[in-house]
Amino acid sequence: MKTATAAVVQDLAPSGVLRASINLGNPVLARGTPAEPTGVTVDLAREIGARLGVPVELLCFDAARKSFQAMAEGHADLCFLAVDPAREAEVAFTAPYVLIEGVFAVPGDSELTTAADVDRPGVRIGVKEGSAYDLFLSRTLRHASVVRGKDGIDEFRAQGLEAAAGIRQPMTEFVAAHPGFRLVDGRFMEIGQAVGTTRTRRPETVAYLREVVEELKATGFVAEALRRAGRSDDLVAPPG
Repeated sequence: MKTATAAVVQDLAPSGVLRASINLGNPVLARGTPAEPTGVTVDLAREIGARLGVPVELLCFDAARKSFQAMAEGHADLCFLAVDPAREAEVAFTAPYVLIEGVFAVPGDSELTTAADVDRPGVRIGVKEGSAYDLFLSRTLRHASVVRGKDGIDEFRAQGLEAAAGIRQPMTEFVAAHPGFRLVDGRFMEIGQAVGTTRTRRPETVAYLREVVEELKATGFVAEALRRAGRSDDLVAPPG
């Protein structure tokens, strides 16, 4: 097991408590309430705290942008977010511990059948503001436009948009529960979820986090955490 030096402990948890920012808005990674959160990110935060020998404070948010904001503003020591260039200016990431997919949902009678079809003039895509897929689509779309809201599916339905973007698992659950909607074929992005800390941390601290994440993938810790949460261990990312 990778051992943290006293310098790493002091750098990563200077208050004596490891403050971990948890995004409850991504049900693949965390769910429950702020008082009783569960999921792979919660398990990872607690495991890292145990290795540092410090208590863990879980700061729970309902959206990735809020979780990122807590990290960027110094209110958290650790975060669990998708790697994205817009975030890397503030956050030093490990390699991903989980890979998930971004997919589109459309009305059942839509002429859009593949992910590539969606980027065309006149197509409006509902997205959760500040999510990894909002950042990605805002950067890469050439013709279609994004419509941001608290929830992409809610915007999609309320405004009669042409498509909604989201994570495959909850999007699959949505179309299964709502006849008249379907997923288009394929994914529009692969989302690498990683552990991050502020770029103000020492290189040795970031290196420690990266080594711990690789160890937890290799030993089956991440796979077991996913299974406990009712998620497939096929989501575990390959070695970084």
